[in-house]
Amino acid sequence: MDVPSGNPTDIRARLIEAGGLSLDRLPMLHVVFDRLTSGCSDNLKHLLASPAFFSFSGVRSGRFGEMLDAYDNNAVAGIFHAPEWDSHILVGLDRDFLYTMVEALFGSDGGEPPVEEERAFSALELKLAHTIFEQVGKALESSFSLVSTTPFKLERTETRMEFAVIGGRSNKAVEAKFGLQALNRGGEMFLILPQSVINPMRPALSRVLTGDSAGRDPKWTQQISAEVQKARVTLRAVLEERTLTLGEIADLKIGQVLELDATPATRVKLEGNDRPLFWCHMGQAQGSYMLRVDEVIAQDKGGTDDDAAG
Repeated sequence: MDVPSGNPTDIRARLIEAGGLSLDRLPMLHVVFDRLTSGCSDNLKHLLASPAFFSFSGVRSGRFGEMLDAYDNNAVAGIFHAPEWDSHILVGLDRDFLYTMVEALFGSDGGEPPVEEERAFSALELKLAHTIFEQVGKALESSFSLVSTTPFKLERTETRMEFAVIGGRSNKAVEAKFGLQALNRGGEMFLILPQSVINPMRPALSRVLTGDSAGRDPKWTQQISAEVQKARVTLRAVLEERTLTLGEIADLKIGQVLELDATPATRVKLEGNDRPLFWCHMGQAQGSYMLRVDEVIAQDKGGTDDDAAG
């Protein structure tokens, strides 16, 4: 039997490609697509007069031609060049997606029935599709940066799927679908990547994120941190706490004096939302009472009367 000649690496790559993808073994691919969903929502919301919601519907592998046939005469495709991958990917918007975006763009309230006419796309709809593709390209660059850095340059748009060629019709590819909901109607966006693009990224896409992973979005983290720090918390200084019976409380009268065991040296417990936070000492400055923080109160210990007396 003849042994095939050539680069062993090339042979292994061809064997992997022929064997197809096991998407269950690429958990980071779902993370990338989830992040793409958020990126599209953020990048497109400034275009619309009505709220729009994106969702990741799922991912599958198959033949490139079969994927495109499902959208024949019913979608606009954007062809993107990824120079670092030396390849192209395809993003498509189906008819319902574009019709819904046009209505949301021009302030429709959704009261009219959805358009169901299958006609050639208007110049306005194609212009809007081009704008959407530009924003999706930015979201693609951000989401795929988790595994591979490359810009996505929109080269052209096509309304006929037979011209939306980024590979042979029999070539294997991965398709991700995304749903759009707005004005009580929706549409679908789809993304097709050649399997030849996925194969080199398999090690990165096979990672499993656990705990504090590198997949965290720094901008999102900074925003959450800033918003949390703006939260308002009510603080209460407790000089002394005492337990009384219900009868003793009922016998209290206006003008009655309750003697405290606290002295100027007694520490004050500072609470926030009924949780003990710090031990403090109380003093005066410029005619006002003030507290000096001395010690953090361990949350598992809480405050006791013995601590207050110390």
